[in-house]
Amino acid sequence: MRPVTDRTIENRTFDEIAVGETASVVRTLDTQDIELFAAVSGDVNPSHLDPEYAARDLFHKIVAHGMWGGSLISAVLGTKLPGPGTIYLGQDLRFLAPVGLGDTITASVTVREKRPEKQVVVLDCRCVNQEGREVIVGTAEVKAPTEKVRRPAIELPDVRLGRHELYRKLLARCLGREPVPTAIIHPCDATSLAAAAEASAAGLIAPILVGPQGKVSAAAESAGVDISRYRLVDVPHSHAAAAEAVRLVRAAEAAMLMKGSLHTDEMMAAVVAGESGLRTGRRMSHVYLFDVPAYPRPLLVTDAAINIAPTLEDKRDIIQNAIDLARVLGIETPKVAILSAVETINPKLVSTLDAASLCKMADRGQITGGVLDGPLAFDNAVSLEAARDKKIESAVAGQADILVVPDLVSGNMLAKQLTFLAGADAAGVVLGAKVPIILTSRADGERTRLASCAVAAELARG
Repeated sequence: MRPVTDRTIENRTFDEIAVGETASVVRTLDTQDIELFAAVSGDVNPSHLDPEYAARDLFHKIVAHGMWGGSLISAVLGTKLPGPGTIYLGQDLRFLAPVGLGDTITASVTVREKRPEKQVVVLDCRCVNQEGREVIVGTAEVKAPTEKVRRPAIELPDVRLGRHELYRKLLARCLGREPVPTAIIHPCDATSLAAAAEASAAGLIAPILVGPQGKVSAAAESAGVDISRYRLVDVPHSHAAAAEAVRLVRAAEAAMLMKGSLHTDEMMAAVVAGESGLRTGRRMSHVYLFDVPAYPRPLLVTDAAINIAPTLEDKRDIIQNAIDLARVLGIETPKVAILSAVETINPKLVSTLDAASLCKMADRGQITGGVLDGPLAFDNAVSLEAARDKKIESAVAGQADILVVPDLVSGNMLAKQLTFLAGADAAGVVLGAKVPIILTSRADGERTRLASCAVAAELARG
């Protein structure tokens, strides 16, 4: 529902109220109203949230959206007639017709009866749509206030719901496909083992557990995971687990790697090792795929986990890796914003010089598949309004799909700010090796871990 527009709200005491007196509010039903109602009530009936199901289930549509209309009646009683201080005693409402998205509902109450002995007021209630059709009728019984109240209206918070549609769609794309054989490197704690089991149960991966058998079994018992169905490769320690997992990939027994309870540097040492590793002709880099509630599209951030201080040549590969991932995810021509502190070239800021060079490299065909612009400050990269204020004319500014950070420190800070302050979920994958590498964190939730596996699986398939 929208915020109260009056600057103040004032009640009507029992003595002031007259039979026949009326008050009303007008609201238009939108998707967020339904989602907020479901979130607060815990009612996730698909007839409320799935338009196709709701179209087939008229009864539940009447009840669910009618209850939204009933809440409008409560709003009239609580803010207008009688207003603040009212005690709701009961109601008898009938839901006569469905309320659909975009319908404008006028909810009104009219005083039918006053009972002085307990300051009870009975009101006729009625909700009509924009066509004048009754959707709710009935009565409400309240105890009216006896003291006058006049106070400023409280401004309602700006509520944003995170539906995580990106991750849901990503997981849906993987349904029914063959799980990807994945070497889980040293899964010797409950978190990493549970992550592998979750991804297996979702049909994303076929785990190959690589680690000391005793430690893996103990972790499985701690996590309550049955590992009897998984292949287990017994090795003495984490260093050997990393080397064996890489060997499994080179032998075509695994098509992905997934980090367990070992340090990232230890795992990557095996991946980049000379002739026995998984190097390609391209620099390896990490890409976060963010599902940000306040941003209208998927947002990729790179590199916040692998390259500490990338050179210009490194950044070329980092950008190409991210573009290739975006295209696999269905973003046909990704918009790439190369970030710095400012949007103009400053010789004292190397990141602005790199940004300009990278854009020219794209013009010369050294980076392909995306549209680049930079340097751009973060606000200009993600906000059209901020870009317009700076008079920046760009196909990328304000609508970036990929954010390229100057170094690992800035990328790590940005990623954690999006996660902890903006409520974003972050799936991550390492690119540039012969196979995708899944990095998970102890702080990741189940949805994030599954999304990381789904991203990697999409890459592994093609």
